[in-house]
Amino acid sequence: MSDMRGYFEDVASHLQSLARAGEVLISRLCAEESDFIRFNRSRVRQATAVRQAAWTVSLIRGAKRLDARVSVAGSLAADKPALAALVAELRDSLDGVPDDPFLLYETAPATSTAKPREARLPRPAQVIDEVLAAGRGLDLVGFHAAGPIWKGFASSLGVRHWHAVESFDLGWCLYHDRDKAVKTSYAGSTWDSAAFQSKMGFAREQLARLAGSPRTLEPGEYRAYLAPAAMTELLGMMSWAGFGLKSLNTKQSALIRMADRGARLSPLVTIAENTAEGIACGFQAEGFARPDRVPLVEAGELASPLVSPRSAREYGVATNGANAGETPESLDLAPGTLAESEALAALDTGIYVGNLWYLNFSDRSACRLTGMTRFASFWVEGGKIRAPVNVMRFDDTAYRLLGASLEGLTRERDLVPDTNTYGERSTESVRTPGGLLSAFALTL
Repeated sequence: MSDMRGYFEDVASHLQSLARAGEVLISRLCAEESDFIRFNRSRVRQATAVRQAAWTVSLIRGAKRLDARVSVAGSLAADKPALAALVAELRDSLDGVPDDPFLLYETAPATSTAKPREARLPRPAQVIDEVLAAGRGLDLVGFHAAGPIWKGFASSLGVRHWHAVESFDLGWCLYHDRDKAVKTSYAGSTWDSAAFQSKMGFAREQLARLAGSPRTLEPGEYRAYLAPAAMTELLGMMSWAGFGLKSLNTKQSALIRMADRGARLSPLVTIAENTAEGIACGFQAEGFARPDRVPLVEAGELASPLVSPRSAREYGVATNGANAGETPESLDLAPGTLAESEALAALDTGIYVGNLWYLNFSDRSACRLTGMTRFASFWVEGGKIRAPVNVMRFDDTAYRLLGASLEGLTRERDLVPDTNTYGERSTESVRTPGGLLSAFALTL
């Protein structure tokens, strides 16, 4: 897979030659060279590498469309017969497919290539050495994934899009006892040993504090600081059919009160689908290019919805390159002015929430969320961590958490990539600051 761009162009030309009169062929390449390392009890339990490529081919005739996917070797000579056979199978079956009234795909010839980004990925041996040294004497469990990912789109109508990105993601827990652990992640495109050591040092400090006698809180409202990992969970729930045109028009969006009743978040909140600065590709499965930025919430007010090609056809509007589920892939919450180093002092007395867990909607139409605190959550007094907090359930609305209760957001932000590797490594991510809240409702 040394020249994936050349391979992509060669296969795209081959597939274009297979299209007959009246047919359109669209195809998507997904390929990766990934290193995976699994740690348990501060030892390496698995170290492996995956090299894989797959093509998804769609044959379209009129309003009929049929898709199929095949794993390939990454060599034009080896893959041509398999792809030709796949197209033949699609052609044989297409007549039995019903017309799709909402079929829409890019028909205008267009090309795009993602800007190359500076990357310096760590060698697997380096990750192993640094993680084992940092975790010596601790019960560390973690997972590391790194390497280049390539995605391409081609059609017989002359559309060509190319995306290549190199990234790494290391997530780990330092385990203390029972439900007490410190969960941390480090991700990006350039490995910085000093940055990793800083994160590990902070995790060690939190682990030492977990050894103290835990405090059980009574149900009620508390001041709170939500670390970026906890904020990521909240934003993920809001993104679950929250920003899509289809869910808004069918009144199934969790943000329907913002759309229909004038509900607002805090003016501090600006949320965007920031493709230009994320790691997801700048095009989607039907070949439509994505804008660099789609504003979803501007200064607390609902802005533009995410519009997939199917919704564009159904509702007679233009698509903005959203995926079929109309969910963000490069979600971005703008930073605030609070220095992360001053967050505990600004909190004064309340709860430091390192992570949230098991989130769900308790009232979807009100965007009311429920979930559990977990891992490193602490009671803070006078701006100092005093004791770990036993697991508690929260139940609150996004309109309070990111609205009336939001006092500030940190200047610093974390890139939190989606760690899903089922089938292939995900390129979705969230970039978010931490959030200081005047009230956080704990129920039991």
